[in-house]
Amino acid sequence: MVSEAPPFWWEKPGFTAAALAPVSWIYGRVAGARMEKARRWAAPVPVLCIGNFTVGGAGKTPTALALARAAKRRGLTPGFLSRGYGGSLDRTTRVDPDHHRARDVGDEPLLLAREALTVISRRRIEGAQRLVAEGADLIIMDDGFQSARLVFDYALLVIDSRRGIGNGRVVPAGPVRAPLPIQLRQTSALLQIGTDSAADPVVRAAARAGRRFFAAGLHRSGDDASLKGTPVLAFAGIADPEKFFRTVRETGATLVHERRFPDHHHLAEDEIAELLEIAEREGLTLVTTAKDWVRLEAGHGRSGELKGRAQVIAVEIRFDDPAAPDAILDATLANARQRRLTHSTIETLDPTP
Repeated sequence: MVSEAPPFWWEKPGFTAAALAPVSWIYGRVAGARMEKARRWAAPVPVLCIGNFTVGGAGKTPTALALARAAKRRGLTPGFLSRGYGGSLDRTTRVDPDHHRARDVGDEPLLLAREALTVISRRRIEGAQRLVAEGADLIIMDDGFQSARLVFDYALLVIDSRRGIGNGRVVPAGPVRAPLPIQLRQTSALLQIGTDSAADPVVRAAARAGRRFFAAGLHRSGDDASLKGTPVLAFAGIADPEKFFRTVRETGATLVHERRFPDHHHLAEDEIAELLEIAEREGLTLVTTAKDWVRLEAGHGRSGELKGRAQVIAVEIRFDDPAAPDAILDATLANARQRRLTHSTIETLDPTP
């Protein structure tokens, strides 16, 4: 899977997208067949998948965190299942936020592990089994919608209202991971984040397919009122840095410099030194995202210094309808009960040797 989104993916289709169309057709056929025809493992606990249609961030991790909090309020023990993108470990691992580094397990799993039990695994079935063994009674998958490894009881697809699905083309001509009609057939509901209009065509397609619709916004969660009027240097290595820079402006801070890095990027020593030196020379406050902050390693050269000086501007998902998280969880649990009942009935009527 492509990890970085080239700029032309988010523009009106042009020559490059057209030239890559034959490769996209092949990719789409393979990805679509994989989603629809693969045999999936049925976990003994409910599985809620948080995915998106495209390569790049749309708000999956904040959504997963919000739903885990809702699950915990109901007395459930949610467990996050993540591939651990950006980490070096290739074995199934329970994430310890106090001891693991982002270089080992990935940045997003470190954020998830602060909220609930988190397991990373490149073999999703093995990861799900580990979560169950660790006591999870609800699996929340952060991504993995297109992996075709587990049976989902509910698949919530997140879409950003400003970026939508870009030029609408399948990888590599565009950011779409598999043909949209196939993805919609596997989707339980759509969650639009934001109030812009780029996602409208997908919202209408989901409505025609009878999929439920939810809306939410990305809001600052920390106390950053002290930044009002403060000159800042903002740096971000996420899929959509502009989203973060807009959030910085919303604090009332004066955004003097922006520094963009690739998604999941680990800053090199010269990059760290440049950020620190500019901030020192111009009297700027350093601000960054929670995901970038956890990638900085305290006690390791100037990375620790940057981690100590940078202020995190944290964000969280807030559903427009406060009842939405419970509605999603209710449907997930009901579907899981029906799945287990159906499976039990099939085994009773037609036992396998």
